[in-house]
Amino acid sequence: MSAKTVRLTMAQALIKYLTSQYTERDGEENALFAGCFGVFGHGCVSGIGQALQQYPRLRYYQTRNEQAMVHASAAYAKTKNRMQTFVCLSSIGPGATNMITGAAVATTNHLPVLLLPGDIFARRNVAPVLQQLECETTQDISVSDCFKPVSRYWDRINRADQILTALPEAMRVLTSPADTGAVTISLPEDTQTEAYDYPVEFFENHTWRIPRNRADSKALARAVRRIRDSKCPLIIAGGGVIYSGGQDVLAQFVAKTGIPVGVTMAGKGSLLYDNKLNLGAMGVTGNFAANRIAREADLVIGIGTRYSDFTSASKTAFQNPDVHFVNINVAEFDAYKHAALPLIADARVTIEELMDLLEGYRAEPAHEQKARQLHDQWQEEVDRIYAIRNEPLPSQGELIGAVNKLSEPDAIMINAAGSMPGDLHKLWRTRHSKNFHLEYGYSCMGYEIAGGLGIKMAAPHREVIVMVGDGSYLMLCNEIVTSIQEGYKLTIVLMDNQGFNSIGGLSRSLGQEGFGTRYAFPINNKLPDDSADAVKGLPVDFAMNARGLGAYVIECETYDDFVEAFKKSKETDRTTVIYIQNDRYEGVPGYESWWDVPVAEVSEMDGVRKARKEWEKNRKLERFFF
Repeated sequence: MSAKTVRLTMAQALIKYLTSQYTERDGEENALFAGCFGVFGHGCVSGIGQALQQYPRLRYYQTRNEQAMVHASAAYAKTKNRMQTFVCLSSIGPGATNMITGAAVATTNHLPVLLLPGDIFARRNVAPVLQQLECETTQDISVSDCFKPVSRYWDRINRADQILTALPEAMRVLTSPADTGAVTISLPEDTQTEAYDYPVEFFENHTWRIPRNRADSKALARAVRRIRDSKCPLIIAGGGVIYSGGQDVLAQFVAKTGIPVGVTMAGKGSLLYDNKLNLGAMGVTGNFAANRIAREADLVIGIGTRYSDFTSASKTAFQNPDVHFVNINVAEFDAYKHAALPLIADARVTIEELMDLLEGYRAEPAHEQKARQLHDQWQEEVDRIYAIRNEPLPSQGELIGAVNKLSEPDAIMINAAGSMPGDLHKLWRTRHSKNFHLEYGYSCMGYEIAGGLGIKMAAPHREVIVMVGDGSYLMLCNEIVTSIQEGYKLTIVLMDNQGFNSIGGLSRSLGQEGFGTRYAFPINNKLPDDSADAVKGLPVDFAMNARGLGAYVIECETYDDFVEAFKKSKETDRTTVIYIQNDRYEGVPGYESWWDVPVAEVSEMDGVRKARKEWEKNRKLERFFF
């Protein structure tokens, strides 16, 4: 041990260490942690709480819900291309387990967040403490163990000196392009307050340099041959393009090669909407342009995508019998998907290297021309949907169009769950790489407002527009209070379609008539479905609720009201909620794609039997790739 030491509590040492961590990529350096969100309880107030008070350099932000603060941190990290994030602090028990959903969101989306749940006494003698879940077969377990499957790294600090080895490992995972996600370090409340003589060099500034890994040269050469041999290539651009800062290089690559691009939810923004070779949304929530080209493609170049079932249309999107895949991804696990030729590397540098090696190559003129025509036809369809004036309630598509047109050019729009993600994926016209922020890896209801707060904290000078449905709003609206407390103005567009609209539509497609998805009183002791004649809606006053949380609220009835409200929202001085009811049944069409949701094999319901026959027909299109 060093001759020079400083005596600190474990909590004080932890906070002091976190403030000395930095990231660097391409010469740009940032503090790894922008602050600490938290809700104090007996499991953290006298340990980490005292340390935060003593060392205010790591700014503490008071939040209202532990799940929400993890969402805010993940959204912040996404906006910052994973170069910065937040610490999330909770008490033991329910405060800790509230963060588990947020941890799953962060890990699923490969977004770095550091979670510090309080934990039960390491010395055990006072057990059971308040909020302790006892186990009769072991004393070495607590609710914090529940974080293990949703964390990329997990540890419990039972001795004050253990942070000397635990924290560097945690930082390594947080700053890894391939392995990042939720990192959980569980902190027994007594250990937090225990002192130890820490070596002073432990607290020296440390910069974690984010690598741009290169692909294997032989694999790269094979990929070049595959591209040159292809007749109908397609790029699928995922979030890895944007996280690598590769959007400008991708645009150059597309211009040089003529290869069209379909985008995932996370990859939307990797090309601007008006690029003639940007086919737009791919897959289940995609459009006819991208899906038609995908169906015929003989080579798919996946860049930074994990090929979710929405992107692959449950393995039915790629129907060319001779299709091959080349995948560029920092994660080996994703690079090998679809039996691809894997290029395990940074997206930006790999695109640059491919561009040089493909000098003189261009996609066949007929293929490129077809893609350009489909791009134009799709833009005409977007214009058509934007121009709909549905009566008596506006449609979701036309309201999305109004927001897209009226928002600032550098605005950031956020959404996560319900029917809106699919409509936004199809219809939103991206004007810069961060214009479209969708959490669709986990599609977590309640992410939107908390995530909007995180985005605004990451980009305070940009207009942040939260698009949220009534169901998701009711799940987690409380960070409106935090946005007002901290002076981060959000524009929240709250669309009320009287229930769980997305699952209502899915239920109807399965022959189940929207059962259990409407916000309505029971009829004859049964929740009504869409076949019911007289439905009595619930007396939920969303506008009053938002006002009660401190927001400025504008209520609308018509499309024209909505347009004027959106313009007025730019003049308000705090978080503003624009409330409007929209038509539950007037949706944006699906475009030549399919999602595998199994239907009951036997049923007494005619609609279910019909849906089963349709499912069996489409199920035959699913493919294996070897």
